[in-house]
Amino acid sequence: MTLVRFQHIMSDEIARRSFISRPPEPPAEVLLSDPFQSLYVGTTKIFHVPFTWSFLNLTNPHIAVVGITGSGKSFFVKSLIIRASYVWGTNAVIIDWAGEYKAWVKQSGGTIVSLAKGDYINIMDLSGMKPLDRVKQIMNSFDILTDIALYPEQRRLTEEAMEQSYVNSGFELAERYPTEKQAPTLADVISLLEEKLQEGTYEYPAELENTIYRLRQFAREGEDYFARRSTLDLAKLTESGLVDVDLSGLPDERFRGLAALVILQTLKERMRSEGWSETKGLKVMVVLDEAWKVASDEKSDAIMIVREGRKYNFGLIVASQNPTDINEAIFSNVGTTFMLRIKFEKFLNYLQGSLNFSNFIRMEIGKFGVGQAAVEMAFQTALRFPETFLLEKIHGEEPLYVYTIELSDVLTQSELSANIIQRDYQFEKDELKNRLIEYNVGADSINQVFAELDGRNRSIKMLDFIQLIKANGVQVNNIVGFLKGLSIEDQLITRIISSTGVETV
Repeated sequence: MTLVRFQHIMSDEIARRSFISRPPEPPAEVLLSDPFQSLYVGTTKIFHVPFTWSFLNLTNPHIAVVGITGSGKSFFVKSLIIRASYVWGTNAVIIDWAGEYKAWVKQSGGTIVSLAKGDYINIMDLSGMKPLDRVKQIMNSFDILTDIALYPEQRRLTEEAMEQSYVNSGFELAERYPTEKQAPTLADVISLLEEKLQEGTYEYPAELENTIYRLRQFAREGEDYFARRSTLDLAKLTESGLVDVDLSGLPDERFRGLAALVILQTLKERMRSEGWSETKGLKVMVVLDEAWKVASDEKSDAIMIVREGRKYNFGLIVASQNPTDINEAIFSNVGTTFMLRIKFEKFLNYLQGSLNFSNFIRMEIGKFGVGQAAVEMAFQTALRFPETFLLEKIHGEEPLYVYTIELSDVLTQSELSANIIQRDYQFEKDELKNRLIEYNVGADSINQVFAELDGRNRSIKMLDFIQLIKANGVQVNNIVGFLKGLSIEDQLITRIISSTGVETV
C-alpha cells in the first residue's frame, strides 16, 4: 500500500516537471535531416543528438547570429557557408564591414572585392530596373544613412536631378533596361544641380547649395567610390563562388552603409528577375556582419530579402554582437536564430522579448563558453516540441581553438568576491588573430604570440599577455585600443597599463 502511494506521488511530481512532460529538444527525426540536403552544425546539449540544419520545414532559409566578441560567430558563419557550398553548391557574398573575413576568403580561394583599393560602384546603375524604381531605392538609402528626410526641398531637388540625369542619358523613366546600357553617374547629377545654381533663377539658392554639398560628400576626389563608372558587375556576384566585399577601407559608416545597401538592392533585384526556382538548397547566401545601420532600419532591403528570399532560393545571414542592432522585423521573420554567448541583461531582454524563450534558456545563454549556442527555429506548422534548444558546441571545418585571457591578476579581492567584473575573455583563434592584425601586429609577431599561448595551454594572465604583445611590437596606444575593444572600463585599463610598466605617451 505504501509503495503504491509512493509511486502515485512520484508520478504526480514527475508530471509537473516540464523537463519530462515536455521534451527539452525537438525529436531526433527533426534535428537530424537528410545529410545530402542539410548542413551539420553540432550536437545538442541534453541528449547529444547530431543537429543538421535544413530550412525545408522552416518558414524560410534566413539566419540571425548573435553573440559577444569572441563567442564564435565568425567561426560558425564560415563553417556554415563552406558546408553549403559542399552540399548545395551555394555561392556566398559576404558584405564584410570590418574586413574580418578577408584573409579567410583569400586563403579559401575566394574573390576579394575592395572598394577602397580601386574598385567602384556606380550607384546609378540600373541592373535591369526602371530608372524611377532605382531613384526610389537610392533616395531610400539616403533616408537611412543621412538626415535628408528632414529637408524635403533638398530631397526633392536630389530626386528630380537623378531622374533628369537618366532622361539626359537616353532612358525612359518607366521602362526597364538591360545592364549593358550605360547609366549616368552621381557626378552627372551634381553637374545638373550646379547648372541650375548658375542659372540663378531658382527661388531658394541656399537649399540648392546645400543639396550640392550633401551629394559632393560622396563624390570628392579620392572618395568617389560611388560616383564613377562601375568596375564591378554586382549582378554576377551571386555566381562567383565565395566573394568577400571588403568595406573596411571606406572612410566612415555612411560610405560602408551606402555600399551595403547598393549591394543588397542589386542582389534583391537579381533575385526577383531570376524568379521562382525548384532547385533544392540555396543559390546564394548573403552574409551581413555587424552592419548595424543596414540591419536595424525598417526600410532596409535586408528586411525585404528576409520576407521574399525563400521563393527565390536566396538566404540571408545577419550577424551582430549587439542584438538590438538587428531590427525586430528580422528576428520575427528569420527561420533560424543562433544565440551564442550574450553578456548584457538588456540584450537578453531584447532577445527574450523578441523570441519568447524560457528563463532556463536565458540563464544558459549567459553562461555559454565559446561555440556554445541556443537555437531558435520557426517551423512552418505548429508542433508539440520546443522550438528553442541548446547546442553543446558548434563543430566547424577546423577545430574550435579557444584562447583565454584571465583578469584575476588585475582584479582586487573585493572585485573577485562581488563578481561584478568579467573575469576572463575568450577568443576563437581567428578572432584574436584579426584583433592583433587590426593593431598593426606583423605576421611573424603574431606567430610568436600564438606559439607562446599554445605553450601555455591557450590560457594567459592579462598582465603577461600585455607584456607579450608589447614585446612583439604593439605600441601603448594600440594596447589601450585593444583593451577598449573588450569594453573594459577606463579605470581598469589604467590599472592594467600601470601594472605592466608600459610607458604612456
